[in-house]
Amino acid sequence: MTERADTLHVSRAEVWYLKEIAFGSTETKRRLKIITQNFNGPCSFIAICNILILRGQIEILPYERGTVSYEFLAQLVGEYLLMSCPDIDVSAALSIMPSTTKGLDLNPVFTGATSFRPAGEGGELKLFEQAGIELVHGWLVDPDSEEYRVLQHVRDYDTAVTLIADADHITRGRLLSGDVWGEGEGEVGSSSQVESGPSGYAGPSSASDNYSEKDREKIEHALVTQAFLDSTKSQLTYHGLFQLASTLQPGSLVALFRNSHLSVLHKREGEDSSLYSLVTDHVFLQEPSVVWERLEDVDGVGSTFVDSDFVRSTPVGGDFAGQTAESALHALEMEGNPDVILARQLQAEEDARSHEIYKRRQQQQEIRQKEEEERKRKNEDNASRKSKKTKDKCIIM
Repeated sequence: MTERADTLHVSRAEVWYLKEIAFGSTETKRRLKIITQNFNGPCSFIAICNILILRGQIEILPYERGTVSYEFLAQLVGEYLLMSCPDIDVSAALSIMPSTTKGLDLNPVFTGATSFRPAGEGGELKLFEQAGIELVHGWLVDPDSEEYRVLQHVRDYDTAVTLIADADHITRGRLLSGDVWGEGEGEVGSSSQVESGPSGYAGPSSASDNYSEKDREKIEHALVTQAFLDSTKSQLTYHGLFQLASTLQPGSLVALFRNSHLSVLHKREGEDSSLYSLVTDHVFLQEPSVVWERLEDVDGVGSTFVDSDFVRSTPVGGDFAGQTAESALHALEMEGNPDVILARQLQAEEDARSHEIYKRRQQQQEIRQKEEEERKRKNEDNASRKSKKTKDKCIIM
C-alpha cells in the first residue's frame, strides 16, 4: 500500500491541473487558465509560468485542456525566452530551468526588497531577469530598529545561519540553549543582566571573560540575528510589507519569496492599492470564487480570499464544488480503479487540512480586527509614541 501511494504521489506531482479565472481591468478582462500546485510542486517554475500567462506572454493551447506537464511548460517558456531575447545569451537561464522543479537557492538580503545573493553563478536571477519578472521579498529589518546595525553587517540569510552556527560552536552549544554567558546568567530575553544594546540578547556577564573580544562580538551578533530569525519565521516583516506596498507599481505582477515559497504577487490599479497573492493551491481547484488572497499581515491570520473581481469569496468546499450532487455521485461511481480511489483518499486528506486552515483564518480574522481597533485607540491616545506596526498597517490599508 505504501509503495503504491508513493508511486501515485510522484505521478500526480508531475501533472499540474489548470484552473480558469478572469484577469485584467474592466476593458481588458479576459478568461485564462492558471497552473495550480499539488503535492508541494515546483512553486518557482509555476510562479514564473503564471506571471507570463497573466501578462499574456505565453498561452496554453488548446484552451480546453485540463492539465499540463513540466515538459510542455518548459518548451513554452524556453521558446518565449529565445524569441523575447534574440540578441542575448539565455543559456544561463535555460540551464537553471530544470532546477526550478526542485527549488531555487535565492538567499534574500535583509536590507533590500529586491536583493538576493544566491550561491554559484546566479543563474536563478538570470532566469527571472530574462523573463522580465521582478523577484521581491519582504523579509526586511527596520532601519529604525536596534538590530539593524547588526543585520546590516550580516546582510543575508546564508550568512546569518553560518554566523549562528559558528557562535554556537564557540559557546560549545550554549548559544541555542540560551545560556551563553554562564549557567543561569544572561539568558536571551532575560530582564536581568541586560545593560544596553539591541533587544533580544543580554549583555555579557563576568562569565564571558572566557571568550576573546572577537568571539564576544560574534556571539552578541549571533544572538541578535537569532532573535530576528525567531521573530520572523514567516519570512515577512511589517517593515517589509510596508515597503512592498509602497514601492510596487499599480498593476504590477511580481514573484514574491516568502516561507521558502514563491508566489505571484499583484498590486491592483485604482483606489484599491492592496497587495494580492495568487491562490494556486490545488485544494481550491474547484473553487471558482477563490482566486486571490489579500496580503494583510505577516502571519496570514487576517488574510481574505477574493474572486476574480476582488470581491470577498464564498467558497463552496470540496473537490466537487460547483457540481450537482447527482453529477458528483456519478463521477465517484465511475472511479472504480483502486489507484484512483487511493489518490482521491490522499487528496481528501490534504483538502481537509487546507479547508480547516481556511475556516480558522476566517474565525481569527474577526478577532484580529477587534484587536487592531483596540490597539489603534491606544496608539491615538499616545500619538507621540512611535508604533511601527500600526503605522504600516494603516498605510497599507
